[in-house]
Amino acid sequence: MFGRKGRRPETIRTLVGENAHVQGDLGFEGGCHIDGVINGGVDGSSDADAFLSVSEAGRVQGNVHVPRLALSGTVEGDVVVTERAELSATARGVGDVYYNLIEIEAGAEINGKLIHKVPAQPAQAKSAASKSVDVPAVALSGAAKSAS
Repeated sequence: MFGRKGRRPETIRTLVGENAHVQGDLGFEGGCHIDGVINGGVDGSSDADAFLSVSEAGRVQGNVHVPRLALSGTVEGDVVVTERAELSATARGVGDVYYNLIEIEAGAEINGKLIHKVPAQPAQAKSAASKSVDVPAVALSGAAKSAS
């Protein structure tokens, strides 16, 4: 996605297939790819090199906490990405997104806040270290959703 910048894991060690439906939290190290559904949180924060990709068919119904994320599917929960988040045009999020660096294609939808979090800094810079942006429930491409 987007020219494939940044570190990628050498191998995908965890794969949730298209027909898989997981009840409960998923913890992983290395690379993880989700084509199915996870009803629970996804956590790769114990590995500084962890990378999560969620395909267009993939869905996570819980919170996500990872160093790096490539989202093309749906996450219904808060997302914490400590390094880099890439949201494709088909990405859908319901919840707040905490990020250090983010790349968003036109068409991605986030129904929550985008909150910039930088790595630990000296005390005097901490007050300016996080920014919050309210994002209404519209596509980031500017197309408004129809009100019911």
